[in-house]
Parts: sequence; C-alpha cells; structure tokens
Amino acid sequence: MATIKQYSKKNGSKAWEFYVYLGIDPLTGKAIRTTRRGFNTKKQAQLELSRLQIEFAKHGKQKHDTSSYQAVYELWTVEYKATVAESTYVKTTGYFKHHILPAFGDYRIEKITMDYCQKVTNGWFKKFKKYQTIMNYASLVFKYAIKHGLIERNPVDLITYPRHREVIKADEWENFYDKNELKAFLRALDSEDAEQGNYKADNLFRVLAFTGMRKGEALALTWDNVDFQQSTITINQALARGEHARLYVKSPKTKKSNRVIDIDNNTIRVLKQWQIRQREELFMFGYNVNDNKQPQLVFCNNKNEYLSPSRVRTWLVRILKKYNLKYITVHGFRHTHASLLFEAGASLKQVQDRLGHSDISTTMNVYAHVSKHAKQDTVNKLMKYLEL
Repeated sequence: MATIKQYSKKNGSKAWEFYVYLGIDPLTGKAIRTTRRGFNTKKQAQLELSRLQIEFAKHGKQKHDTSSYQAVYELWTVEYKATVAESTYVKTTGYFKHHILPAFGDYRIEKITMDYCQKVTNGWFKKFKKYQTIMNYASLVFKYAIKHGLIERNPVDLITYPRHREVIKADEWENFYDKNELKAFLRALDSEDAEQGNYKADNLFRVLAFTGMRKGEALALTWDNVDFQQSTITINQALARGEHARLYVKSPKTKKSNRVIDIDNNTIRVLKQWQIRQREELFMFGYNVNDNKQPQLVFCNNKNEYLSPSRVRTWLVRILKKYNLKYITVHGFRHTHASLLFEAGASLKQVQDRLGHSDISTTMNVYAHVSKHAKQDTVNKLMKYLEL
C-alpha cells in the first residue's frame, strides 16, 4: 500500500513524495510506515519506493533515512526530548518548525556547506534578535550527525556571527518602574477595583511587585506555600507551557530558584483579604475550596484551574492603556522589585537570594541595568541637599 503524489516546496517549486506501509516490525509488532520526499520526478520516487520494499522484504525493518537534515532532526529530537524539561522541548521545536527546518529541512545533510549556513545566518540576523540562538539549535543536529558518523564536520562551527552596532539612546526604554511610577500603577489598580472589581488582577500584580517572583512561580503558587504566621512564601515550582499548549507545573531549574522569602505586613494583609474573596468568587461558580483534595491555587481561573499566562498580559496592557501609564512587561515587575531593593540598600547577595538567581552575574546585570536609571536621581538628590 503506497501513495505517490506531487507537492509544492516553500520556494514554489514542485517535487514528488510517497507514503508507504511496509509491514510489521517483528521486534515490536508495530506497523512500519514511512514517508520520503524531495524527488525531482515521479520516476525517482517510484524507484526509491521499490528499493525500500525490496529491502524490507529481504532484511525486515528498514534502516533510518539519514540523508536529509529533516530526517536527522527527527532522530535527534527523540534523544533531545529525554534530556530537557517539556517546556524547553516545546520552545526548541518551535524554533525548528518556524525557522530552522524551512531553511535546512529538505537539503541532504552532507551537502550543507559553511557558505550556506553563513547565508542563512545573515538572513536571520536582519530579522531576529535571537538569530544566534536559533543557529545554535540548528547546530545541535549537525553535532548529532557527527556523533553517528553521518558527516565529518559541523558547518556551523565555521561561520561568523554578525553583530549589531550598539546605539545608546537617551530615552532608551527601561522595563521597570521607579518608586513613583509603581505608586501610580498601584493607584490605578485601586481605581480598577472600584470600577471593574478585578481583585484577582490587583492582588496578582501586587504580589509580583512586592515579592519579585517570576510570573510562572506566582501562577503555580498555592495557599499551602503562604505562611501567614511567619510572613513567608515558599517558592518551589512554576507554571509552564508544555506540548499541545498544555499548562503544567514544573520544578525549578536550579536549587537556587527553590526558596523561602519574607513578605511585608501589607502584602500579608492583602493576601488574607484575597483568600476570603477568592473563596466567595469560586463558590459563586460552584466550587467549594473546602472540598479540594489538591492544594488550592492562589491565582486560578473561573474553573479553578491554572490561570493562562496570556490572561495576565491582557490585564496589564488594558490597565496601562486605560490610565496612560508607562509600558512594562509582566516580567518588568520582577525588575521593579530588584530596583527598589537596590535603592533601599540591599546587597547583591541579598537580592540574588530573594530573586532566586542561580548565578550572581545575573543579579549584577540587573543591578547594572537599573543603576543607569538611578544616575540622574543621584545628582538631583545632591543638588537638593546643597539647596542649589
């Protein structure tokens, strides 16, 4: 049973492909089906089909096709999936689906040259900020091919990564709020509560601003993680996006991300009020939290399930536009918290521990970023002190 048909490539040219059922694998008992594509003529496709059928009849299960980059990628991705978190696997395969396979997939892997890789890199450089990251992922398939004796050298190793000229702008966008900007945002939240009654958004943004936790960490938080007596929050998991857009909770990447942080009395008060209100809201939707067998999420949707991360951004954008506030991302509240900690006199080590940075250099990068913003404020304080 085989099907041979013509298809269109990305560049608009025509090619031939076939799909064939070869039989049953005697080792696994599973049906063996395979697809081959990229043939210039129908006759070429028919000849390859006949060869596969004869080979299977003589030797059983056919050998893996490792001629094209696409074929090697499909072998590599099975191995790669077993070594990374599901969310990382989804992100990586997204790079391949949208960028790497369209550029390399149909080419025979041993024919891909350094010059072609350089051409692809130069094109990505003009389009994408993370062009080097994308090519590094593409390189992993070549490394896999070397390991299995399919090619002798990795063409990506020989390319030169172009660099953007750094242009420093006086009004460069800063993805965090200073003290006064945060106060303005909190006043906007109070107004939203009075008009819209979106207390969930209010409490979520306050928690992000006054704890510095990541969005995924906040969305995975349960009331068991909040110790009202000790005024602490335990952060030991994060919400992530898996295959087929599935939301799931994962453990932190490093031990440093698993942490217990102190929280201020005002945040404790706000959370206590939200816990009571949440019970009332969920009861209205038919959910009694006292009947839960699993720990209750601090921030959930109306079905008492994980709150979609995209919903948080939607809330934020609407508030910023409505009240004409400076634009920052949801992650910007984490930078805001770090900025205020530094301004209050916290050390690099203290900020590192609170934010859960595994590497102190990450904290130093944040410090360097926010300290640039504080330079003019330092001068203003001096002039005010001198009364000039």
